[in-house]
Amino acid sequence: MSSKGHNLFNIPAHIGFVDALAGGILARIPDPMARARTLVLLPNRRAVRALTQAFVRALGAEGGMLLPRMVPVGDLGEDDFDRLAAGESGLAVAVPPLLRRLELARLVRQLPGGRTALEGLRLGDALGVALDALLSEEVPPEALRGAVADADLAHHWAETLTFLDVIIRHWPPVRDAMGAADGGTRLAAAIAGLAARWETSAPASPVVAAGIVSTTPALARLLAAVLTLPRGIVVLPGLDMDMSDAGQARWDAVHCAAASDDADGQMRESEAHPQFAVKQLLARLRRVRADVTDWGQSTAMDGPAARTSLVMAALAPADAGEGWAEADTDDVAAFAGVTVIEASTAAEEAQTIALALRRQVQTPGATAALVTPDRALARRVAAHCRRWGIEVDDSAGTPLTRTPPATLVLAMVEAVAGHFSPVRLLALLKHPLVQAGEGRLNWLKRVRQLDTALRGVRPAPGLDGVAAQIDLWMNDRRDRKRDRTLADWWADTSSLLVPLETLGETAEMTLPVLIDGLRAMVESLAGEALWIGTDGRALSERLEALMLDGGVFGPFRREEATSLLTVLLADVAVRPGWGGHPRVAILGPVEAQLARANLMILGGLNEGVWPAAASPDPWLAPAIRARLKLPGAARALGLAAQDFVRALGAPQVLITRARRDAGGPMRASRLLLRLDAFAARLGVSDDGLKRDDALLAIARGLDACAHPVPFSRPNPAPPAELRPQRLSVTEVDTLIADPFAFYAKHMLKLRPLDPLDADPGAADRGTLMHDVLEAWVKNGQLDAAALAQLTEAMLLSSGKDFPLLRALWGPRAARALRWAGETVVARMAEGWVPRAAEARGSLTLNNGVVIDGRADRIDLDDDGAYSIIDYKTGSPPKVANVRVGLANQLALLALMLERGGMRDGEAQLPAASVAALEYWQLSGSAKDAGKATLALGTKNAPPLDTHLTYVEETVTDFTSGLLLGNRPFRSNVHPALVWGDYNHLARVLEWRDRSDRKA
Repeated sequence: MSSKGHNLFNIPAHIGFVDALAGGILARIPDPMARARTLVLLPNRRAVRALTQAFVRALGAEGGMLLPRMVPVGDLGEDDFDRLAAGESGLAVAVPPLLRRLELARLVRQLPGGRTALEGLRLGDALGVALDALLSEEVPPEALRGAVADADLAHHWAETLTFLDVIIRHWPPVRDAMGAADGGTRLAAAIAGLAARWETSAPASPVVAAGIVSTTPALARLLAAVLTLPRGIVVLPGLDMDMSDAGQARWDAVHCAAASDDADGQMRESEAHPQFAVKQLLARLRRVRADVTDWGQSTAMDGPAARTSLVMAALAPADAGEGWAEADTDDVAAFAGVTVIEASTAAEEAQTIALALRRQVQTPGATAALVTPDRALARRVAAHCRRWGIEVDDSAGTPLTRTPPATLVLAMVEAVAGHFSPVRLLALLKHPLVQAGEGRLNWLKRVRQLDTALRGVRPAPGLDGVAAQIDLWMNDRRDRKRDRTLADWWADTSSLLVPLETLGETAEMTLPVLIDGLRAMVESLAGEALWIGTDGRALSERLEALMLDGGVFGPFRREEATSLLTVLLADVAVRPGWGGHPRVAILGPVEAQLARANLMILGGLNEGVWPAAASPDPWLAPAIRARLKLPGAARALGLAAQDFVRALGAPQVLITRARRDAGGPMRASRLLLRLDAFAARLGVSDDGLKRDDALLAIARGLDACAHPVPFSRPNPAPPAELRPQRLSVTEVDTLIADPFAFYAKHMLKLRPLDPLDADPGAADRGTLMHDVLEAWVKNGQLDAAALAQLTEAMLLSSGKDFPLLRALWGPRAARALRWAGETVVARMAEGWVPRAAEARGSLTLNNGVVIDGRADRIDLDDDGAYSIIDYKTGSPPKVANVRVGLANQLALLALMLERGGMRDGEAQLPAASVAALEYWQLSGSAKDAGKATLALGTKNAPPLDTHLTYVEETVTDFTSGLLLGNRPFRSNVHPALVWGDYNHLARVLEWRDRSDRKA
């Protein structure tokens, strides 16, 4: 025992910390009233909760007790510690974290450079992190000037002094004007006051500081003050007490420095070791390992003592690796309760973890905890557990931005910033909180109608643009069955949104103005129910704070509102007050430091996740950190390793990782690789730690289909009386190439929906060019000037809402239309005159099937013969396909014209022979603006009348079998000619892939 006393203790990593701590306090302080007056200092609120539960477990059925006063010292702003530290003297109030964020962002935005609001906020946050790092180590910000000037750094680091001046020179006056203090200096002042009060009047009751391993000077002084008390006790977690030669070599290989010593390169390398923090703390307490006594308590959740020593050996620094050579194969049993699962994907990993948690729930009295820094994995596991009715509390909570109230507010901001574009408008109107209640179903019915009406090319911005799009949709001649009351519903709904549109009309706004407008609008759409519940209250508190302090941030552009508000809400975590399963938990590594369960699941053991990838500090370069004696980047690696070692002390441990995530392959964590290699050296297995392949197989088979039903090519054959007997010329080619697509469209009445908020596509651009040429021909003024005027009017109209379309496609369209006009004028000189544009007609086959069609243009020559011209903005059909009857549009139009079935408006076109079928390709390229080709080609082309007869016979045969008979509608008869709109319905990839394998 050391002469310095016996009040410095250690609870090894394999011992359940809080249970051992509770048992030790009960044993050392048997008097119930003395226990009630005992002060227990803990690192955070989660530790307070864990120790409270440990006391309950320790008492069992014996009854109740008065708990000691438990105070968290690591959570700044905790009221209990404020009252404890302040005593009778007051402490300066802490600067509210949100207000400090906004003030630092404002100061950054005032610097030269013209930064956006979001950039200013993020740079201000980074400066706040740098300020906290300085204050926690009690380094005055003014020292930055000398560090940057003296260090051998690149020139751009010296330029960062412009930004660092924000926290050196500009921030202190702002803070002092508030009469407040930064968290780090306030904590140091509180601890100094508490230590001074203890020095003059030591408390008569015991004071226990447990689980605190922070190496910051202020907390080290707090622990030192506790050690000087007559009844003061400090309990360290997870100190390696192995005094053997190998253990001492490992300890000596971890280099640290006391607060007054210089930091060297060896210390920087040692920061990544799990024992660095506790050794550094002992150095600052002026103690050594010989001064530390074992706490002397065991619990029901203790793991093998040998395992901790072996894990320490596995993670030993490189210059103390002789412990690997001395590893004894008799120690294999220490890893009996440790298994590893390497899943293929992150989803599979989550499924496996959920199964392990479920298995523990089914074991009476067994507890389990998932420990992971991967919040996405935690959410996935919680979702899988809900599948079996197991609600698991996530200690990290849910980000406010993922809760329904906050997503509604953000949807409103996006609608404002996006001028009520269809996607953003529908996201707002479909939100589950909007119009919740009895009228919700009718509301959703109307919103679905609006969704259909807004499909296709993006309407004009604003609520009026939406109304105009609704009018176009209701008046579409292709569908007479549309609900005409949608416009009335939209008129009522848009009146609710007018204040939002008014809010968005200002080019710049401030946070109070934005929040005030949003609060009123949210209540009009969702009512008071928005603010009910934990998430509603959290949103209300944050919006209230933004209303109060947001004015200091200054104005920002309307387009920045969504991203800015998202960042300002994202740091709020919503934690349910109750309702989780009592024996299962999801913890972050920090929250799990003092927790223990029968089964500890360490999830996400991939490099970059655990330990996390080092984030480069934009302000404090490694050289500056070393000069200022600040923790280096490796310190986070050491803390992650420390958490890993503590969790490995549980009786049963399951380590999981995914070999790949959505971004690609993942590499196993260095911690797992070291442990696997050491376990393989011991002879645990050839792969290292034991793999739980059985649980992984269950997870993989849980949702797998044991006997997949083979899917063959669909061949629907409805009765002939249900089949349509009228179709268009374009649908004839579909009927021949892909009968199933015709069946799905005309018999199942399934049509692919246009995308929302789309730019004009190829079909839309082609329609615009068709409209220009139709208007030019029908006006009768067939000259280049008239065509140019119509082209410019079209480009002005279409480019009003789509400037990029006008800039990129406009020149091509102008060239193509100019070529068409010049070609028409040249053909007129040869005797061809445009006779009709967009002429409509019909053809009745001899089997009674009626075919309707429309010709883009019909020209007439001096001999009274016709030429049918089809405009193509893309590639025209191949000549070979035309000749074999796979592209029949022009031939069918020719048959209509020759038999007097074509009309130009109300006028009937006289029947006459057709001399030519032409495609005009309107490409508009600089090299070739356009090209006119004969549909049947010029080389070895069959006579036109022969081709028309062949087409009529072919189409009659197909329509007789498919529309009048019982021939099935097969899918993908000619795959090369299929557009593919219905391939997913026909499951083409399934049956085609299988047939290819058979072949």
